[in-house]
Amino acid sequence: MKKISKKKHLEMLIQNIPKHQNPNVSLEQYPTSSSIAADLLWNAYSLGDIQDQNIIDLACGTGILAIASSLLDAKKVLGIDIDKSSINIAEDVSNKMNLKNIDFLVKDITKDTLDYKCDTLIQNPPFGSQERSKKGIDIKFIDVASKMADVIYSFHMASTHDFIFDYFENLGMTISHEFKYRFPISKIYDFHTQDVKNVDVIVFRVENF
Repeated sequence: MKKISKKKHLEMLIQNIPKHQNPNVSLEQYPTSSSIAADLLWNAYSLGDIQDQNIIDLACGTGILAIASSLLDAKKVLGIDIDKSSINIAEDVSNKMNLKNIDFLVKDITKDTLDYKCDTLIQNPPFGSQERSKKGIDIKFIDVASKMADVIYSFHMASTHDFIFDYFENLGMTISHEFKYRFPISKIYDFHTQDVKNVDVIVFRVENF
C-alpha cells in the first residue's frame, strides 16, 4: 500500500468540513478548498509558523484553516468570524474531532476592538470584488492583522499583487514568501453562470517585526 504524505493526510482530515450553510454575498463567503488549505498550512508548518505557536484565523468561516492549524500541533488557535452560523459549524466540527487547543469568537472587525495577539495570523478576507460587498475590506483586514501578529498569511486576488505588496511594505512589514493558487469558486449565488470558476489568488507571508 502506498504511504500517503503528511500533507495529504491533513487534506483528508479537513476535506469534509461543512461549507457555509447560507452564504452571504456581501461577505463573499467562498469556502477555501481542502487542497489549498492543506498546502498553505503545510508550507506554514514547514516554515516554523504553526507548531507550538499561537494562531489566529481571521475571517475563519467554518474553520478549515483554524482546524488545520490545530491538527498541526499549534499551541493555541483562535478563529474569528462575523457570521455566527459559520462559527457554530466550526465549533461543532472541532468538538467532534476532540480538538482541545482551539476556540472561536463572533466578531466584526469593522466595529469590534480585537485586542488579541498571536505569533501567526492567517486570513482569507473578502476581496471587495462584488458590488454588494464592502469596498476596501481587505485593506481593513490588513490594518487589523498588522496590530495582532508577528507573521501574517493573507489571501488576495492575484490582480491586486502590486498594490497589496506596496501596502504591506508601506506599513513597515516585509514580504518573505508568496504562494499562488487557482481558487475554485462554486456556483453558490444566483448571479453565477458557471458551475465552477477558478480565480487566481496569491497568499503573502508577511513578517511584522
